[in-house]
Amino acid sequence: MQDYLPTALPDFSRAKLLVVGDIMLDRYWFGETNRISPEAPVPIVKVDHMDNRPGGAANVALNIAALGASISLLGITGQDEAAERLKDQLSAALVTHDLIALKPLATIIKLRVISRQQQLIRLDFEENLIPAHPDLLTRYEQQLKNADVVILSDYHKGTLSDPQRFIQLARKASLPVLVDPKSQDFSLYQNATLITPNLKEFEAVVGPCANEQAILDKGRALLKAHQIEALLITRGHQGMTLIEVDHHLHLPAVAREVLDVTGAGDTVIATLGTALAAGLPLTKAVALANLAASLTVCKLGAATVSSPELQFALTGHRNATGIVNEEQLKQAVDAAKAEGKKVVFTNGCFDILHVGHVTSLQMAKALGDYLIVAVNTDESVQKTKGKSRPINNLDHRQKVLASLGVVDWVIAFADDTPERLLTLIKPDVLVKGGDYTIDQVVGADIVRAYGGDVHIVASQYSLATSSSAIIDKIIHHAKEEGGI
Repeated sequence: MQDYLPTALPDFSRAKLLVVGDIMLDRYWFGETNRISPEAPVPIVKVDHMDNRPGGAANVALNIAALGASISLLGITGQDEAAERLKDQLSAALVTHDLIALKPLATIIKLRVISRQQQLIRLDFEENLIPAHPDLLTRYEQQLKNADVVILSDYHKGTLSDPQRFIQLARKASLPVLVDPKSQDFSLYQNATLITPNLKEFEAVVGPCANEQAILDKGRALLKAHQIEALLITRGHQGMTLIEVDHHLHLPAVAREVLDVTGAGDTVIATLGTALAAGLPLTKAVALANLAASLTVCKLGAATVSSPELQFALTGHRNATGIVNEEQLKQAVDAAKAEGKKVVFTNGCFDILHVGHVTSLQMAKALGDYLIVAVNTDESVQKTKGKSRPINNLDHRQKVLASLGVVDWVIAFADDTPERLLTLIKPDVLVKGGDYTIDQVVGADIVRAYGGDVHIVASQYSLATSSSAIIDKIIHHAKEEGGI
């Protein structure tokens, strides 16, 4: 597989994808199991915490967002509590979503009961197939203008009961269309660029395949019958097989301990689509998707793979200058902690980067292995500094910070304080520069409550220099020279 993997990740930030499909909420109940019920031969689970995660096509969108690409999601939900949870979580993950909420409909929920990292039972709450809605196609056609790649995530719940209309519009706009199919009638996916059935789904359409040659022969016959350009068959522990009319490629699975295969197909098509949208050729995009799948099956439940994780798996080096979103940061920090690394967190406006900032960041990095810098958004800077600030917008401030060798991850935050981020990330060390006392550091109580450390770092430069002082000095010189 190494021959096909890219030597480095492409720039996912320039990729724009549109995902359409069946939206659902994955709900998890976790607890310990210590005895069998006296009422029936089933384990008793004492539920101690619960979790909700976007599922189905929404999980595909989350995987794309975790790689740092731009993503728009279209689908149908009910008007209920599950739909509101979905919207909140999608927004938090920076997924642009346009969900049609139908009042008589209940949002699909898949409830999994987990004990000791084992799924004991899954309960599905869903009605009959979701009816296709006329507004969906209209919104889809409008959003095609802003996409590089289209992904149709068909879970056979009704949203894509007529996928041909979506495929034709995308191909008319010269956009590649990737389909994760559930229907056994592959004529529905005619003219798609690529489809990604698993081996069971593939054999349900073409019949049992006794050997590799049968898979290739039947796969090519399927492509020709439905004018599909490529077929990617996911085969679990046997890896993946890419079939084109005049070419094929088999990639073995990357050897890792498999914990849960839930959502692995979502990760595959999301990574494949994002890599293609970022400019990778098909074989390299497939190899990258195979690598991403090996990472997601090591996690419990439907999970995503972040760009820093994929970077580390690809090169052995983490992205040291990464601008990330919350989900990417959470996963990168979890991966770092799993390796026994210490994560340091600091925050600020960093409007005009100066020697005081740099020395404080150097001192902060010396306290651990990885340094997170959380940067106030433009709006939150205005709240504290006034309408004339910031001088440099958020994008500029993040890029400058990310270019510093001591900074590993840069994240923007719009809250008045970093307390929510600290609760989510749980860094090992919280650092503040300047002449604060520890009791004055916002979030110090949160970090110390879970056993983390809080440090004040200050050098002669950080105490004597500030962005405000630099701005005042510039204004003073300009006045003296008659510029103001």
